[in-house]
Amino acid sequence: MKAAFYTLGCKVNQYETEYMTELLKNAGFEIVSHNEEADYYIINSCTVTATADQKTRQNVRKFKRQHPNAAVILTGCMPQAFPEQAKELFDADIVLSNKNNDDILNLINEYSINHNRIVRINKHEKGDDFQKCTISGFNERIRAFVKIEDGCDRFCSYCIIPTSRGRVRSKAPEDLKKEAELLAFHGIKEIVLVGINLSSYGKGEDFDMVDAIKICCETDGIKRVRLGSLEPDHITDDIIERMAKCKKLCPQFHISLQSGCNKTLKDMNRHYTAEEYKALCDKLRSTFKDATITTDVMVGFNEESEEDFNESLKFVNGIGFEKVHVFPYSERKSTAASKKGDSVSKKEKERRASIMIEETDKTRHEYFNSLIGSEQEVLFENEVEPGIYQGYTRGYVPVRMKSDNNIIGKQINVIIKTADAKNDCCFA
Repeated sequence: MKAAFYTLGCKVNQYETEYMTELLKNAGFEIVSHNEEADYYIINSCTVTATADQKTRQNVRKFKRQHPNAAVILTGCMPQAFPEQAKELFDADIVLSNKNNDDILNLINEYSINHNRIVRINKHEKGDDFQKCTISGFNERIRAFVKIEDGCDRFCSYCIIPTSRGRVRSKAPEDLKKEAELLAFHGIKEIVLVGINLSSYGKGEDFDMVDAIKICCETDGIKRVRLGSLEPDHITDDIIERMAKCKKLCPQFHISLQSGCNKTLKDMNRHYTAEEYKALCDKLRSTFKDATITTDVMVGFNEESEEDFNESLKFVNGIGFEKVHVFPYSERKSTAASKKGDSVSKKEKERRASIMIEETDKTRHEYFNSLIGSEQEVLFENEVEPGIYQGYTRGYVPVRMKSDNNIIGKQINVIIKTADAKNDCCFA
């Protein structure tokens, strides 16, 4: 039997796809590309925006249309957050959700008996345990995402995540240790710790995010440890000081901002001010040599005025992020913000997003140009074309270099010669 995965969304979803991939592989399935013929097409969905839901619906229909004799499986965040809508996607032969991804093999076996449609969506409940999940590799790469936290307790006014992911729960340190050792044994060189609200790792327990970093740093064979997206109000001075002692930790911090306007931050129910956010960035840059800070910025949130937007733009320019992911506000049903409506037009959101992207792209290109002539440690990950290899600096700058030898998995100090804005990379 052949199975193919199509994954939408965040690094956590990508980890969970790898987990399901290994479950099926161990049961004898051959995993193929979603562009190939398969018996099962599994769509691991995202629901963070309305656009993500639209892509999920389109792909469910596309795979069934292109492969009418195959079974289409829908899982992930969309059916978890909107189970009634998921049930109405009749082109999906099996519908489950992220809470019961580990049931995927049982559901396939059940479906294979008589091909009756299955809808199995289990709700997240308060007090749920962290799902036991372990991977041994990551799609034949040398860098692996490792999920150590799930769920969120923040309830930002725009966000559907607490519904689609439940409350905060954490992977046990002893389980992380075993997983890190297994990944190292199978050739993984870099671990990226990820979670829905990664900074909350260990909430209510006697361990925290730094303990997870230490476990990975102390694992033989692991050369680098990196962090996924972080929430600013959870990163204390103590956390920063303890992280600074972890020498394998890459000083690249993706800290979600959403807006640089205090009024908008309050409307979003974010738990910090722009001034507190800036103080955190200053602290990280003063503590970690060559620290890079990246972020997410939302534009066009309900009732965001032109003045509010300009305040946010000015703040973002002032921080000088090394990279910014800009996206327009997307109203999600059942959130607090949805009860107030959506007062900013789609056209205006697109205009603001365009301005923010143009400004932040300039900053990124300036940063790339500043690296020319510098020596950077690069861990090479793949061959992008014959004889041209790509890897990343500790600050997560993509670097390409020509080599007659296979340098995948090699950590090499190189001199940056040029910066290529078009391809968003540097060349050594």
